[in-house]
Amino acid sequence: MRKIEAIIRTTKLQDVKDALELAGYESLTVSDVKGRGKQKGIVQQWRGREYCVDLLPKTKIEIVVPEYNVEEIIDLIRKSAETGSIGDGKIFVYAVETAVRIRTGERDGDAI
Repeated sequence: MRKIEAIIRTTKLQDVKDALELAGYESLTVSDVKGRGKQKGIVQQWRGREYCVDLLPKTKIEIVVPEYNVEEIIDLIRKSAETGSIGDGKIFVYAVETAVRIRTGERDGDAI
């Protein structure tokens, strides 16, 4: 099993959810997060003064899937979250040792 974690623009969440659901991946976890990448934030003006916003709002999506689904999901997320601009986000993939469904005690593939 693998955990796919994607940090994306908040405005692209619905597009990503729709793409995943259309492909049959309904289960996911979504969190509002803040972060910055290589651009180290953005400079904005307010009332004539410049200020740097170095932690930008983003959305984190987490999904655990069998290993053979990883590349398909990466492609779905990348294509549906892409705007072509700096700050589109990142996708990370982690190994998952065990998963347990709390309600039934099912494990691993049966739990996801």
